[in-house]
Amino acid sequence: MRLTAVLLSSTLGLVAVKSSISLTDEQHAFARALVEAGRYSSVSAVLQQGVELLRRRVDAEELETAALRELLSRRRDAEVVSAERMDTLLGNMIAGKRRAHGLPT
Repeated sequence: MRLTAVLLSSTLGLVAVKSSISLTDEQHAFARALVEAGRYSSVSAVLQQGVELLRRRVDAEELETAALRELLSRRRDAEVVSAERMDTLLGNMIAGKRRAHGLPT
C-alpha cells in the first residue's frame, strides 16, 4: 500500500513535509488499528512516532559505540597489572572493606 504521509520535522520547528512511503498491508493495518484504538490521531502520527523512535535508537547506538571506543582506547593505553599485583590490590580492598564493617580480616 502506498501512502502519502505528512511527517513533522521537530528539527525544523514542526514544519510539515510531505513524503510518499510504501507500507505492507500488515503495517498499514497495524497503524490503522492504533488510530482506531485512539492511541494516535492519524496514520501519519503513527509514522512520525516510529521515525522518532528509530532516530532515538540510532542516536543511542552511536553514543554507545563512541563510549565503547573510548573505553577500549583507555584500556589499550592503560598500565598492565599482573595477576599477582591484582590479587594483592583486591586482597587489600577486601580487607579494608571488612575492617570498615567491623569484620575480621
